[in-house]
Amino acid sequence: MLPIFKSIPTHMLADVSVATQDYKGQKLAEQIFQGIILISAAIGFVYGLIIEQFGWTVYIVLAGFAVSCVLTLPPWPMFRRNPLSWQPALPESTAEPSQKPQESTKKKKHK
Repeated sequence: MLPIFKSIPTHMLADVSVATQDYKGQKLAEQIFQGIILISAAIGFVYGLIIEQFGWTVYIVLAGFAVSCVLTLPPWPMFRRNPLSWQPALPESTAEPSQKPQESTKKKKHK
């Protein structure tokens, strides 16, 4: 099997950030998805217009959709290049939760 397929996480890991796309990766995936759909729609429309068969337009757009799904839905390594640095978890305390600060009782006068 190709080594690129081995780098794709296939199960839930203890560290969820390893198995997910980062924000820049999500933006890239959406741009790729929209570009492929747009190009396949244009090619399908022109080809369907030339041969006068609307069915071929639909087939070409569906093929573009399938290709874009394969390229953008799995968390490929190119979509995980900018991982988020999460803050460390706070330790749980057994004390009662702190109360909300009380709002000031001063009322503003309206003119």
